[in-house]
Amino acid sequence: MSNRDAEGGGSYYYVNRALGPFFGSIVGWGMWAGLTFASAFYMIGFGQYLLPGLGEYVGFLAGWGQIGITVAALVMAAILTGVNYYGVKETGSLQNVIVLSLVGLILAFLALGIISGPTLGEFNPNGWPAVAATIGTVYVSFIGFEVIATSAEEIKNPSRNLPLAMIAAVVTPTLMYVGVMFVSTGTLSIEALATSKIPVADVATEFMGTIGALVMIVGAVLATVSSANASILSAARVNFAMGRDRILVNWLNEVHDRFRTPYRAITVTGIITLVLIAVGVGVGTLAEVASFMYLVTYALVHVAVVVLRRANPDAYEPSFKIPVGLYPIVPILGFVSCLAILVQLNLIVQAIGTVIIVFGVLWYFGYARDRALSTSLVGEAIAPEPTAMANGEGRYRVVVPVANPETERDLLRMAAASAHAHEDEQAEVIAVNVIEVPRQTSLTQDLTFEEERVERQQELLDSARDIATDLDIGLRTRAIVGRDAGSIILDVIEEENADHVLLGWQGTRSRREHVLGSTIDPVIGRAPCDATLVKLGPEDGRGEGDIIALAGEGPHAPVAAQRAAEFVSAADDASLTLLNVQPPENDSDEDLSPTERGEAVIAELAERAGIEYMSYDTKVKLAEDTEQAIIEVAQEYDTVCVGATRSGSISQAVFGSLPEKIGAEVPQTVVMARGPEESPMSVREAIMRRLEV
Repeated sequence: MSNRDAEGGGSYYYVNRALGPFFGSIVGWGMWAGLTFASAFYMIGFGQYLLPGLGEYVGFLAGWGQIGITVAALVMAAILTGVNYYGVKETGSLQNVIVLSLVGLILAFLALGIISGPTLGEFNPNGWPAVAATIGTVYVSFIGFEVIATSAEEIKNPSRNLPLAMIAAVVTPTLMYVGVMFVSTGTLSIEALATSKIPVADVATEFMGTIGALVMIVGAVLATVSSANASILSAARVNFAMGRDRILVNWLNEVHDRFRTPYRAITVTGIITLVLIAVGVGVGTLAEVASFMYLVTYALVHVAVVVLRRANPDAYEPSFKIPVGLYPIVPILGFVSCLAILVQLNLIVQAIGTVIIVFGVLWYFGYARDRALSTSLVGEAIAPEPTAMANGEGRYRVVVPVANPETERDLLRMAAASAHAHEDEQAEVIAVNVIEVPRQTSLTQDLTFEEERVERQQELLDSARDIATDLDIGLRTRAIVGRDAGSIILDVIEEENADHVLLGWQGTRSRREHVLGSTIDPVIGRAPCDATLVKLGPEDGRGEGDIIALAGEGPHAPVAAQRAAEFVSAADDASLTLLNVQPPENDSDEDLSPTERGEAVIAELAERAGIEYMSYDTKVKLAEDTEQAIIEVAQEYDTVCVGATRSGSISQAVFGSLPEKIGAEVPQTVVMARGPEESPMSVREAIMRRLEV
């Protein structure tokens, strides 16, 4: 999954994406807790290797006891927290040096150990139940590949490098662990290894001498530091991903003005790590709790794989994929295996893990439920696969609600422009008019006394047919009577399997129950297709004319540019300009000037939107106040197109504060556009559809 969606957050992101924010909250908090417990585990290991381990060879480090181990662990944990807080750039290079040194040490250990001729004893003398009982304790040693997934969005060529790195991160340590155990159990007895505080060093003494043992201890010290550092950094990345999905308060993810690090998330992670060390939680308990949380996470990841492939198989095209013959066997076995290991852990560990899970559940219902982006694909996974007929036989459809004779022609003209851009898909426009009646009366009863409204509806739709003939577009009309226009339009979009809905807007905003209007808000917020909102300018200037589209870095900017290009291509005398606003000062490390950076953004957006290079002009505006600069430039053009800056259900804004401010303040025609809004199907709806098949 990490090479399908190269997003930061690792397993949290994939579970949240497939199963929704409820499980996302559980996994997010679970991963964060697991990484924190793992960091404390590594730091106590650091103290044990540093003092009792090196103390046997370096006199002044001997005799400190458990208090000394705890103090050493606390000091190093504080140092690592500080290093990540300040964002020392050299830590990445240091990590690489440590890892390469450790690999070299282990290979030397294995080579010399095998040459010395280990004596093989009885294989697995205590039986497989003893092995099963130990898995939970050592499992934390294999979670390094998870750190790779949490950094997925920072990896170059993720479709190739991510699978290779993750496979190598599992296979390489596994082979090395097997080799180390082979040499160790063939050199010392199991009883001697069990009572040793530094078993690998004691084994190394037998064939590498005192210096070899000392080197192995130093290597172990470096390994614990490296692992703890990676865990602290990964915890901050999980926090960031949760904040991005609005499951976690963004206060925790604030980036330091100077160091450019999520200093609050790092600080909180460091403090909790210090507390776990200080209160004396046993090293075994720390390891098993970390394992518990990751086993829960991985169990849900296996479910997420099945949900993603079942819900959206066409879009699920990662470069590395479970072979057809092994799917869904592998995720099922993985899920069952995780649960089997969980029940082997001791009751205290299970109790601590359960408390963390309950906290994640309570956090979801107490904070995240009304704020988090709803992404669950469980409904789509349960529902039957759509047929070709249900998909509209491949036709491109634009739904246009019409209610005002004065704006009807302009809205249909814009819808026709979008339809003409998809002529190869047998495009058609569907004009919809809804007569709303109060809930207190029946639909038939109300219409009996509302003949005038029915006649006006018919006149609107007749006019739409005439306009469609003039514009040379395929048109169907739908006259509907119902309680709620917004819900009815959404139903039409679903029934028609529409690709695009285009609505008109008067240009006024409300700070009450609805932001843009009682009909507009639900349609724009929930329509599972492209959505365009048009505020028409003065009647004498409603032709598209000179169009400017904002070329920002928002997720829907390409959609706005596409709309603008469609309008230009359908008009006889129109031009397209792409605008980007940059601060006058160059605050980045790039060598590009602000103007060059703006032109690069425009070029990238045009490529994403599929707009040919010679078909548009570019304009880069340098200004400190981005909003004011955009509004000033927009008034020089006949039409301005802007992409939504927000997704999901927002109480303060539907498209985002900037697009709506432009729509309210710019007198010319303003077009606000967004791409498909993922509106996850509920489990109940999915089951009902399944029963209908």
